[in-house]
Amino acid sequence: FRFKDSLAEDLGKADLVISHAGAGSCLETLEKGKPLIVVINEKLMNNHQLELAKQLHRDGHVLCCNCSTLVETLQSMDFSTLKPFPPGQPEKFALFLDKVVGFQ
Repeated sequence: FRFKDSLAEDLGKADLVISHAGAGSCLETLEKGKPLIVVINEKLMNNHQLELAKQLHRDGHVLCCNCSTLVETLQSMDFSTLKPFPPGQPEKFALFLDKVVGFQ
């Protein structure tokens, strides 16, 4: 998609998601419990996407490739090796934030 207000409906219907390694795209997909192949854009400067993709791959949550290895990744993918992504815990963050700003 070039642009779409929300991908929630599409993600809900998907059997597989192939995405760039943007934090929002990755986390939204993983929270839906969908298998994810992250394609790294190696041309980005200060590539934070590379760091996120590699960490999610090391943790066993995604398959990771670049444009030139996408076909190979699709041919050899085994989603049984992927680990579910743990759900977020916003209450812990709220408690941390309260403590930092002095509400506790």
